[in-house]
Amino acid sequence: AYVDSLFEGVVAGRRPELAKAITLVETTNPVKKVMAQILLNKLLAALKERKESTANTTASCLRIGFTGPPGAGKSSMIETFGKYLTTQVGARIAVLTVDPSSTSTGGSILGDKVRMDELARDPHAFIRSSPNKCNLGGVTRTTLETIFVGEAARYDAVLVETVGVGQAEHAVLN
Repeated sequence: AYVDSLFEGVVAGRRPELAKAITLVETTNPVKKVMAQILLNKLLAALKERKESTANTTASCLRIGFTGPPGAGKSSMIETFGKYLTTQVGARIAVLTVDPSSTSTGGSILGDKVRMDELARDPHAFIRSSPNKCNLGGVTRTTLETIFVGEAARYDAVLVETVGVGQAEHAVLN
């Protein structure tokens, strides 16, 4: 019932269920990982069905990765570009940021949402910071799955900001 509730909320584009679905997808709890896999299978089936029913008459979700060294202006660029997409193009966007992990709690220590304060208030933008949990490649182990959740929530674009460690952000290309 919980997975069904999350599924219905995500495909309807409701933010609370979207946030909960991402939390479920990112879990390391073995029981919840099974629930996350069930949810992802349902969401992927819905995405496939949506693409088949539209017969390519509608554009699919755009995926863009932003990478570079710390302090290069990734968050500032995303905020400016994101505001352009929401205000000038009329797009709904999801921004997935990857932050360094706290060694004590395992959670995000920077919170890029704080640096995108204008975009964070935009009702057409959803921003989610996720800890990298020492995953190499600049993204989390579940970034791809989180992108699928954003696509299932009918966002027009998903913007991914890597952790910004310098030379290790190769995974955002995949």
